[in-house]
Amino acid sequence: MRSTRPVVCALALSLGLVLSPITVQAALPLAVDGQALPSLAPIVAQASPGVVNISVSGKKVTRQAIPEPFRFFFGPNMPNEQVQERPFQALGSGVIVDADKGYVITNHHVIDEADDIMVTLKDGREFKAKLVGDDSQSDIALLQIDGKDLTAIPLANSDALQVGDFAIAIGNPFGLGQTVTSGIISALGRSGLNIENLENFIQTDAAINSGNSGGALLNLKGELIGINTAILGPNGGNIGIGFAIPANMVKNLMEQLVKYGEVRRAILGISGGELTSDLAKTFGYDKQKGAFVNQVMPGSAAEEAGIEAGDIIVSLDGNPVGSFGELRAKIATMGAGKQVKLGLIRDGKERTVTVTLKQADLTEAKASVLHSALDGATLTDSEPGSKPAGVLVKEVAENSPAAAAGLRKGDLILGVNRVRTENLDDLRKALKGKHKLLAINIKRDNSSLYLVLR
Repeated sequence: MRSTRPVVCALALSLGLVLSPITVQAALPLAVDGQALPSLAPIVAQASPGVVNISVSGKKVTRQAIPEPFRFFFGPNMPNEQVQERPFQALGSGVIVDADKGYVITNHHVIDEADDIMVTLKDGREFKAKLVGDDSQSDIALLQIDGKDLTAIPLANSDALQVGDFAIAIGNPFGLGQTVTSGIISALGRSGLNIENLENFIQTDAAINSGNSGGALLNLKGELIGINTAILGPNGGNIGIGFAIPANMVKNLMEQLVKYGEVRRAILGISGGELTSDLAKTFGYDKQKGAFVNQVMPGSAAEEAGIEAGDIIVSLDGNPVGSFGELRAKIATMGAGKQVKLGLIRDGKERTVTVTLKQADLTEAKASVLHSALDGATLTDSEPGSKPAGVLVKEVAENSPAAAAGLRKGDLILGVNRVRTENLDDLRKALKGKHKLLAINIKRDNSSLYLVLR
């Protein structure tokens, strides 16, 4: 690293001054006109003990199907797939949100597939963390450590944020150790970035880099306004466009993970899209902020609340809704059974409805979302009333891990490791966590068989 001392000396000579380091330090004013110079130091000192470094290690398992000609050439003992295990290590950040219970929030992608998770506090103490639960769609994970004298960061009301508010980011970029940067809130309700499945990001220009994931985004009260999760940059470096998951979403998800160990996804029961100026004018609305409702699903929470196709949803619990993506992310992370108030525009007039959210049913999914060994298969619930009930394999891509594992189109998955799976939700629960071996019970035509995956 280049020293700045020659620059200081050159400046002193050009001014005809003789300055010692002590003189320079003493010359810096502590106040101007009786007012103390602004500093973020008190906020950082208060909050930084609540930001932790996270290091993880594990083994990534990759499966590659062996083409049929090779299997034929080498004979019947040739395996259907090539399995490789590669050890990995990674670094990230986290935030202590409950000092008494030792809860730490971080990103799902920080701890994904990790066998060991270590949490290091600012004071140097290290703890092995337990994974309480995680949610890949919102990229949130909840850890727990067993420690005393922890410092938690209180959560702010992220719905009260405004563009232009000051923001402070604390994390562990590039494994350097705790680092503080500052900026402002550049935008709110960012979605459509294809970073995560559920997107309602706070955008900030506070410097965020690799390793900051899971770290804290704070307001000037030292409260948590978001969890830093992603950056937009051509080479993975900071260009002043970073994204954080809002604290209110984090709070909703954390409550579900603590209570159930998983996220109980909520659903409103509408399909729709973003509101354009032409669409808004057509339906008697003079603004371009909101979520347009194309269709209301029969029997859904939206139908029961009186929402109709053509409505424009403009607020959620009194807070403005900027886009359909923002509404979708907020609803999905609120938790099933929660009651919310939605502000609507119908025929140019405002009205408010109260909705009790229902739990989303997982009716079709890419199998890779459930387990990497099933990558390449599309799964769906069996027809209602069919016996036996199970998970139907709708499609299997050629030369995929699912094909190599022996799955075929039309197979009915009845259980995993002796756990009955009548639907996709059952299958997701059965596959959750680390398994040395998966014994998948399949009904194929009129026979029953097991596929054993290691």
